[in-house]
Amino acid sequence: MQLTLCATCLFGLEHLLGEEIDRLGFRRLETMDGRILFEGDEQAVATANVFLRFAERVYIQLGPWFSAPDFDALFEGTRALPWELFIRREDAFPVKGHTVRSTLTSVPACQKIVKKAIATRLGSHYGLARMPETGVTCQVVFFILRDRAQLLLDTSGEPLFKRGYRTDTGEAPIRETLAAAIVAQSRPRENVLLWDPMCGSGTLAIEAAMQMRRIAPGKSRSFAAEQYAALPPSVWQTAREQAADEEISTAFEAYASDIDPAAVALAEANARRAGVADTVRCFCADARSISAEGRRGTIVTNPPYGERLGTVREAEALYRDMGRHFRSLAPWQVYVISSHPEFERFYGRRADKVRKLYNGMIPCYLYQYFKNEKATEKS
Repeated sequence: MQLTLCATCLFGLEHLLGEEIDRLGFRRLETMDGRILFEGDEQAVATANVFLRFAERVYIQLGPWFSAPDFDALFEGTRALPWELFIRREDAFPVKGHTVRSTLTSVPACQKIVKKAIATRLGSHYGLARMPETGVTCQVVFFILRDRAQLLLDTSGEPLFKRGYRTDTGEAPIRETLAAAIVAQSRPRENVLLWDPMCGSGTLAIEAAMQMRRIAPGKSRSFAAEQYAALPPSVWQTAREQAADEEISTAFEAYASDIDPAAVALAEANARRAGVADTVRCFCADARSISAEGRRGTIVTNPPYGERLGTVREAEALYRDMGRHFRSLAPWQVYVISSHPEFERFYGRRADKVRKLYNGMIPCYLYQYFKNEKATEKS
């Protein structure tokens, strides 16, 4: 069965997600802020969930976008979709969604209309006056943008950033999908040490190790659509077997250090659960005194800020110290994610490149220092 699938992502990661979809061999149909539509079959649902490193969720789109300027149009457009292909007689079908720049602004009211339309369609198909909803949960999601509606079925369940290796994240954790994107931007290489000197729960170093070892991010977790009757169990087995076949060994090494012993212990435990304990070395160290040890390296880090450090002034003092010390590690490259709007001023140098990203709904910036500072000064 040919399907239209929708992969969502954090704002700013669309290009990375699109490249991933291309590498998996799927044909992209449309790219919007935070979502990409692509074509695939039943196997593609499993493959996308297991392999997509930058996606938040994977959905099945039930049909093309349709006009929904009012509740009647929303009801009829929803009822016209082939819900019975995916939702069985006993299955539950809760509805959630959101509406953006549209005439229909009430999400609860739209939920009721969509729910009623699906129940009407399924009731007619199964010959029931009332759907029992005692079986598998099939989460329905609507998205209304500029009076046009998109109806989706969630196949992921828990969001895809939940890889399964973080059970205790510590304070203010970075989302795994964002960490993976930051690592990808830093271009990790086998002969270059990657070091997060303020590692917290170790997410950046772990995601780097998983990328370099080609460990599929979803290989050790389950997905909602594994319970869907429309998708045979074989597609999930095939995706996991492919994931196991693609893993490689590598000489790549990542350091995850922190001044807090509790953070180091947490990072070590997470690395073990992720299966990369032999690639990620965890230890206590002050980021303001780390040594290059004559190695080529890249610093990739999410320094503490606000509630993680106590006060904004403490964070700004840390940024000054980082700027002074990290320059002594030249020609190491440095990638720092921060939500502080004046990070560069306190760090003491303008970034060679800045990307705006989001950690959930929190805007932040990836400050990238990859040019030789002395060469830049001479030019």
